[in-house]
Amino acid sequence: MTATMPDTSRLTGQMLIAGSPAHGTGTPMRAFNPSTGQYLEPVYHHGDQSHVDAACTAAAAAFAAYRTTTSEQRAEFLEAIAANIEAIRGDIIARAVAESGLLEARITGEVGRTTGRLRLFAGVLREGSWNGARIDPARPDRTPLPRPDIRQRFIPLGPVAVFGASNFPLAFSVAGGDTASALAAGCPVVVKAHDAYPGTSELVGRAITEAVADAGLPAGTFSLLFGSGPELGIALVTDPRIKAVGFTGSRAAGTALVAAAAGRPESPRTTPTVSTRSAAKPT
Repeated sequence: MTATMPDTSRLTGQMLIAGSPAHGTGTPMRAFNPSTGQYLEPVYHHGDQSHVDAACTAAAAAFAAYRTTTSEQRAEFLEAIAANIEAIRGDIIARAVAESGLLEARITGEVGRTTGRLRLFAGVLREGSWNGARIDPARPDRTPLPRPDIRQRFIPLGPVAVFGASNFPLAFSVAGGDTASALAAGCPVVVKAHDAYPGTSELVGRAITEAVADAGLPAGTFSLLFGSGPELGIALVTDPRIKAVGFTGSRAAGTALVAAAAGRPESPRTTPTVSTRSAAKPT
């Protein structure tokens, strides 16, 4: 099965910071089609510290409002992302096939896996047990001292940084499991897309950005950046406004990010591989 040629008219070669396009100022890059040996348009550019700062500032500003959304609001938001991805499914598949050299059937499966996971988390939100609600009633007659009413539940940690994987252009990427779980938990997300799939990442990033706007959520709920790991990636995990990190990649890169993050006064929580754990903490 051969995918159609990707439509580049939807692509701008820009990052997305809090709903607004942003031109990178760093190293230029283009996706490479391993099947044809040709580079693909458009040209993208790496971001720098200023773009990390802008994305993290917007995410931190969005957190107060986004964390107070209801489970139903977040479930509808995740379903809207899935619907937006499916609406441009043909363009996404064609571009991902061109950028990866993977078979169309494999990429088609990844689209389904990505949208299915978004809807899975929507279902988890509606089911409700994810928040771990626990109530220990007061015991005023306890001796030697009374016990007050004690209540516990999981609450969002704060903005989450997500790193796209090299071997999964969709399922472990911009709208993959780390992004879906963080958004489900009530955490804004800043994604560092993988250089191998800039066009695919932009298409999916725009689908998320559109869902953010349609839901009336703060624009800083989602941002998409491009950049090198040693520079932009380190800047992202060392930003004090980032409270958790989802990373899928090499041991060397993961170890470097963990070491950089551990050097912060407040170290973020890290998930070295993609997991479905929510970016939330008990309170």
